[in-house]
Amino acid sequence: MKKILGILFLFSAFLCLLPSGIGASHNQNTVYWVKIEGEIDLGLAPYIKRVVQEADDQNIAAIILEINTFGGRLDAAVQIRDALLNSSTLTIAYINERAISAGALISLSCQKIYMASGATIGAATPVTSTPFTQEMKPASEKVISYFRKEMKATAETNNRPTLIAEAMVDPDVEIEGLIKKGKLLTLTTTEAVQNKVADLEIKGGREEILAVSQLDQVIVKETKPNWAEKFLRVISQSLMSSLLLTIGLLALFLEFKTPTWGIAGTIGLVCLALFFWGHVVLNLVGWEEIILLSVGVILLLLEAFVIPGFGLAGILGIICLATGLTLSMVGKYPTIGEVGKAASHISIVLLIVLIAFIFTMKSFAKTSLVQRFVLHNQSVPEARLPSYHKEKELEQYNKYLYQKGEALTSLRPAGRGLFGKDRIHVISEGEFITKSSPIKVIRVEGKNIIVRRIDKEKEEI
Repeated sequence: MKKILGILFLFSAFLCLLPSGIGASHNQNTVYWVKIEGEIDLGLAPYIKRVVQEADDQNIAAIILEINTFGGRLDAAVQIRDALLNSSTLTIAYINERAISAGALISLSCQKIYMASGATIGAATPVTSTPFTQEMKPASEKVISYFRKEMKATAETNNRPTLIAEAMVDPDVEIEGLIKKGKLLTLTTTEAVQNKVADLEIKGGREEILAVSQLDQVIVKETKPNWAEKFLRVISQSLMSSLLLTIGLLALFLEFKTPTWGIAGTIGLVCLALFFWGHVVLNLVGWEEIILLSVGVILLLLEAFVIPGFGLAGILGIICLATGLTLSMVGKYPTIGEVGKAASHISIVLLIVLIAFIFTMKSFAKTSLVQRFVLHNQSVPEARLPSYHKEKELEQYNKYLYQKGEALTSLRPAGRGLFGKDRIHVISEGEFITKSSPIKVIRVEGKNIIVRRIDKEKEEI
């Protein structure tokens, strides 16, 4: 119990020490220039929200988003959209090549939209991939309906054509002279300007944008993610998250099987802290996930240290843990493909941990690594003793058969026991026995003294 409380304390302390990612202040006569390139992922959202918050706090003149993306995660785009719509700073989207899918939502969230010649915007219908074949197909009607109204509300807020925004998401929307039913809408720069989706075509790059926005007298500050935000984008990737979970669970499991706190426990805590810190910052972990994970951990601890054998509590613990971890790796609006991908990663992680658990339980006392941690009887090796001394030594061990004593240390499964005045090395029958528990020797196998915890109500033989 002390070790469990120590783990929880260190875990909380580690989370408190992690940086918040708040940047330094800047001059008020400044424009923030933010590049949004590549995939829109959950690691991008905290960076954009931090920049927007700083701009509001510092009374920055404007935020200009230079956008070139084919899209990405819907939940990440929604977080960025909310931050931009709630900002008191002038926001400008500059689409220098394309703003597809999630990029279209981010662009519509800005008060002004400028597009470079030859750029495109649209094709914003959510898509998903099948868990095994990875075949891309439109998301469910529920997701499409939600995102369609999200696009409409965003366009409506900034006085842009709402029907065009909906047609970018739903192929069932028809606009006479622009898009037929069954087709998904994507607009070129000229079409976007003509239909009042974009405000202006830009041919002169940054200088022209600043001039038409009456910002040519300000300082342009190109923002970049800080080290914490960069690190967050790395550990939020599904492969890295799975690796952190695997190492963390295996390391903590090894730590619980050793008598003192060591390197394994520290590594395990760091890995799990990084996993949960990243997912909390990315708004992937809510109360539902926390409750499932807590229940799963409690049931597994009860199964490992309180309830003998492996039964219903262990099975329910694994189910709760797997469900909570899976939900913590998907967004607020997950697709079937995202859930399947996350579930497959979590299944692999838990399978590796389960195999390691079974292997360790069978060969734990025999491994050279663990022998360094557990207490051993310091008697002379059997091979070096003459036969007479071997018999004498074995008789000394046999005298403890059926004796009752007390566990001087926790038995995981090896440790020390007290029998009368004798302190000897003992091994439990396989179960974990806590310190100070009453024990009885049930058999002697050579120099191995096997003990079992005594049931206070009904003693074992």
